[in-house]
Amino acid sequence: MEQTPLSFAPPPGGDGDSTVTLAHYAERAYLEYALSVVKGRALPDVCDGAKPVQRRILYAMQRMGLGYGGSGGAPKPVKSARVVGDVLGKFHPHGDTAAYDAMVRMAQDFALRYPLIDGQGNFGSRDGDGAAAMRYTEARLAPIARLLLDELDEGTVDFVPNYDGSFEEPRLLPARLPFVLLNGASGIAVGLATEIPSHNLREVAAAAVAMIRNDKLSDDELYGLMPGPDYPGGGQIISSSADAMTAAR
Repeated sequence: MEQTPLSFAPPPGGDGDSTVTLAHYAERAYLEYALSVVKGRALPDVCDGAKPVQRRILYAMQRMGLGYGGSGGAPKPVKSARVVGDVLGKFHPHGDTAAYDAMVRMAQDFALRYPLIDGQGNFGSRDGDGAAAMRYTEARLAPIARLLLDELDEGTVDFVPNYDGSFEEPRLLPARLPFVLLNGASGIAVGLATEIPSHNLREVAAAAVAMIRNDKLSDDELYGLMPGPDYPGGGQIISSSADAMTAAR
């Protein structure tokens, strides 16, 4: 069946052609939607290992003075509802449930190998029990979050306007280690999904240093430094080292 062309204003800088078939228009619109979901909501960025909502939570908590460091020492935790409200009001124009769920996961030591948030109260259990409501729990940043946030004010990353242009937020966090490997990631978007296991900090740091010193490091040398995942709940390796290396390849 012959496709009926649609007419619309050409994009800036185009060739001036204002006609496109329905199939091509739908394809382009769906691709733009898919990329928006992938980059803006569902999948982590390899640079800092964070999804946008996670990045905004960490940044908002640092702005609220909930991070370790400086002369203040350990910060006093605040109500989780206060953090969620700040995140939604300034950076993340979505529902409070999504923001709180992301915050809870970053505080669970059975979900993340290295939790980025120090949660006070009931943040759920590995048996599937949910966290208490945000009005009952408190939170502050965990010390390891400094590896993601300490260099924000040193010109290391670009800042972009928030959803209404009233504030600025970092496009990425200046991670000093690859958190996408440290804590892993799980997510599904439009046509794409990711499931990255967590790894040991010492092994990841050793591999990062080795890669900096020798960017032509072989896969076998890298596997020797980082032989396998390191899950939050532990685990038992039943395969031989040779089988594990073969699977890694």
